[in-house]
Amino acid sequence: MTDHHQTNLMTLTRYVLEEQRQHPDATGDLTIAMNAVQLGCKFVEACVRKARLINLVGLAGNTNVQGEDQKKLDVLSNEMFVNALKASGKFSFMVSEEVDDIVVVPEELRGKYCITFDPLDGSSNIDAGVNVGTIFGIWRLPSGPRATVEEILVPGSEIIAGGYCMYGSSCNLVLTFGGNRVEGFTLDPAIGEFILTHPDIRIPPRGKIYSVNEGNSMYWDDATRAYFDSLKAPPADSGRKPYSARYIGSMVADVHRTLLYGGVFAYPSDRKSRSGKLRILYESFPMAFITEQAGGRATTGIQRVLDLVPKHIHDRCAIFLGGADDIADAEAAFAAHSNWLNGSQK
Repeated sequence: MTDHHQTNLMTLTRYVLEEQRQHPDATGDLTIAMNAVQLGCKFVEACVRKARLINLVGLAGNTNVQGEDQKKLDVLSNEMFVNALKASGKFSFMVSEEVDDIVVVPEELRGKYCITFDPLDGSSNIDAGVNVGTIFGIWRLPSGPRATVEEILVPGSEIIAGGYCMYGSSCNLVLTFGGNRVEGFTLDPAIGEFILTHPDIRIPPRGKIYSVNEGNSMYWDDATRAYFDSLKAPPADSGRKPYSARYIGSMVADVHRTLLYGGVFAYPSDRKSRSGKLRILYESFPMAFITEQAGGRATTGIQRVLDLVPKHIHDRCAIFLGGADDIADAEAAFAAHSNWLNGSQK
């Protein structure tokens, strides 16, 4: 007898279509847009898997707008996403980490959405075989296809979809359309489809792991140092054990672990980067949205990340994201100690 659970698969396409049916006024545009995102992720996953074999590792000889050396796979991934998203006819604007300016879609292909994305986060780890990923966020443009670029620089709270795709031992796509639901899908290479494997992801209020680059600790402000000291050596009366440190150096991989196991991921401001390091539109906003929809929180230390309003498409911010109780502790540390963000650190 055939196992029903192995034949009645909840694919990502089916999931998005079922979400569409729950909204009678839906036009199907977001469904088509997500199909384009899926295609980009599948293409990048295939390239990452065979990057060494087809000579896609190493530098492309250019730098991106961040001043970072571009890898060959960075360039290829960006081109694939831009072409797939443009061809969908559902986006008017795109913001990519790899492109200096806003990508404006030709008028005949313009749609009512804007997408921001980092096509290959953590690409400096590719040569070492470490997990890398794609991060994306989708916004509805108030003026639709007639929108102007000014409509892109809005608070993160206006995001309507956010997700990431992680390329490693398996290919995992985590997605939310809001509604306090976050779903995780795994690519089945045999059928070429993302299958629902992690339904309704919820992040524990308090975890046991912290993830931060402690190589920058000499540049931290007092608030950041006090917070992480409290995780490594909790007060005796707290009843808590010291947290374990886990840091991969790829945001997608570190956030994925944090979502599943709890704890906190942080890239705080420091003396070198007073405003923070991670890009707001295509790294911090999507990840903050996912975290909040999974029951967690995301803050700069003094402000909710999704309340930020970027002034430029490549603006940066500090971020602490994770379980609600863990982030409350981080905010308490910033309220009690001097920090770079409010100018009180000397």
